[in-house]
Amino acid sequence: MRRLGELEAEIMDCLWKWDRPATVREVVDDINLRRPAAYTTVMTVATILYNKGWLTRQKRGVAWLYNPVRSREAYSAALMEDALGTSRDRSAALVHFVERMTEEEVAALREALRATGRGGAL
Repeated sequence: MRRLGELEAEIMDCLWKWDRPATVREVVDDINLRRPAAYTTVMTVATILYNKGWLTRQKRGVAWLYNPVRSREAYSAALMEDALGTSRDRSAALVHFVERMTEEEVAALREALRATGRGGAL
């Protein structure tokens, strides 16, 4: 999975943060609080995200309402999977990753393993 581009990530961040369908106008207004963004540019990138399968859309009047297909967490998980896939030794890569985790992250990992039935004797 390719990492999202800067504007793609900003659009997705808005939609993930709001957890509801939104128009391009709403996204543009939010982005413009931090930096200038043209409506047509955001509309084009939202259409690209739709065509890539990242967003669904439905017509509301003359505007489209966009909604993410995947959660932020599913996106992060796919990036981690891809990163592991680039390693020749996945086990070693996992060891290095876990060594850098906080105690809270390790506890969350243990809980995730238990929740999926893969916890074994953790």
